[in-house]
Amino acid sequence: MLITVNDEPHEVKGATLSGVLDELGYGTARVATAIDGLFVPASRRDSTQVADGARLEILAPMQGG
Repeated sequence: MLITVNDEPHEVKGATLSGVLDELGYGTARVATAIDGLFVPASRRDSTQVADGARLEILAPMQGG
């Protein structure tokens, strides 16, 4: 299916958010996620379905001051 990840198109096979994150190489990285503008906590990624055409935002925490 074709989804948009951080404003870039990606073809993915994963059906759940955790599957898509693994497929994109994020694995167990500490990131924040949102689908179609709605925050998805890490505890719900295994059960959150990703639909064709979804807009996924993945944000990594930044360090510094």
